[in-house]
Parts: sequence; structure tokens; C-alpha cells
Amino acid sequence: MKTPIWLAVVCLAASLPAHAQIFTPIELKDQELANLRGRYVMPGRIISFGIVMTSTWQNANGTVIGASTSMQVQQTTIKPQFYVSTIDQTGNSSLIKQGTGSVTGGNGLNNTNGVTQVVRAAGDNNTAYNDVDINVTKASEAPAIQQQGQLLEAGSTVTGANAAGSMSVSSTGSGVQLNILANNNQGTTMQRLAQGGLMQNTTLLGGSNQVRNLTSLNVVLRDSATTTGAFSGNLDQLKGLRALGF
Repeated sequence: MKTPIWLAVVCLAASLPAHAQIFTPIELKDQELANLRGRYVMPGRIISFGIVMTSTWQNANGTVIGASTSMQVQQTTIKPQFYVSTIDQTGNSSLIKQGTGSVTGGNGLNNTNGVTQVVRAAGDNNTAYNDVDINVTKASEAPAIQQQGQLLEAGSTVTGANAAGSMSVSSTGSGVQLNILANNNQGTTMQRLAQGGLMQNTTLLGGSNQVRNLTSLNVVLRDSATTTGAFSGNLDQLKGLRALGF
């Protein structure tokens, strides 16, 4: 190896510890973390956003009980209001065997935060599905907003029942909850959106049931930002906003 190359390698090796110190992780204090913000949508871009929660229970003979509740907030409608549509589908007349499964524990599930999805099964040939998705569309591509169903007043409950079981949708001061109690000891399912958290919890005690808990967050954006005193949302302006704390 030539002398200049050897000297360069030695100098590089000697400099590594100094460079490594520059990238040493630094612990942030809680006060600093509290001031951090994530900004992914420019001001004025959001036209409306909504939430749709749907829970259904289909038993072994194809009878379905469930409900769907939706809430839409627009620029002209600040007050959030939930509307409930019940789901009632008749199956065949075959008899349902009594569920004999047993599930214990789970008391700690009431103390979780964020998104909690639980399926506990003590039967055969069951299907359970919990899902949360976020849909972001432009105004020109978004479907027309149509509120359907019964208005769910604060503190009220909407109920329904058929051969598959009974369901209820209730509104409390902290959120909205959907419950289904299946007949013949087949099980229960619950979906709750409250206090910044989402719970989807299904317990299956019988057989050949199909359960669905679905929640969708739908956000509609303006096709282009307003030009009067607003931001266009391009990369150069995002860089400029960075200096302002956005």
C-alpha cells in the first residue's frame, strides 16, 4: 500500500470516534416532546371528515343482526351528530345449537388506550374480523354526503332484535358504543369509540358465526388550496412553514 493511502486510512480511523459523538442519541424532555406537532395537511385543505362504524353478527343459519352509525363534520356544520341505521337480514329456518364455549378473564381490556382489537373464540368454524381504515379523497372524487338513519341524540340508545340476537347503539358523554348479544349463547361483540380510543372486542361461544367490526375515518380534501391568504401546499411552501413551527 502506498504511503499517502495508508496515512489517509489512519486519519479516517482516528476521526471516527469524533464523528460518532455527533450522532449520539439525545434524550428529549417531556416538555420538548409536548411541543412537537405533525402537520400533514395544509390549513384550509380539509373540507370535511367523517366516521363510519359498522358491526354485524351472522349466525349459522344466515340471519344477520347489526347496525351502522355515521358522523360527518363539514366546514358549515361544526356540531358532530351520529346517525344510526339498523341491519336486519333473515336467514333460513334451521335451528341453532346452543353455544357451550366458555371464556374467562379479560377485565384489563377496559383499561387500554389507543386502538384495541380482540377476538376470543371458544367454538368451531367461526369467522371474526376487526378492521380500521383511513380514506383520504379529493373533493372532486368524494361521493355526495348523505346522512341516513335515525339521529342518535346524546345520552340516548337505539335498539333492535331478530332471530340472531339483539343490538344496541348508545351515545354517552364520552363517545359511541355498538353492542350485539347473539341468541343461543353464541357470543357477544362490541365496538366503542370514546375518549380518543377505539375498542373492537368479539367473544365467540358457539359455532359457524361470522362477525364484523369495521371503522372508517373518511377525510375529504379541497382539490387545491384557496388562493386568498392560504397556502398552496407545494414543497417550497412546506419548507417555509417549517421555519414558522409547522
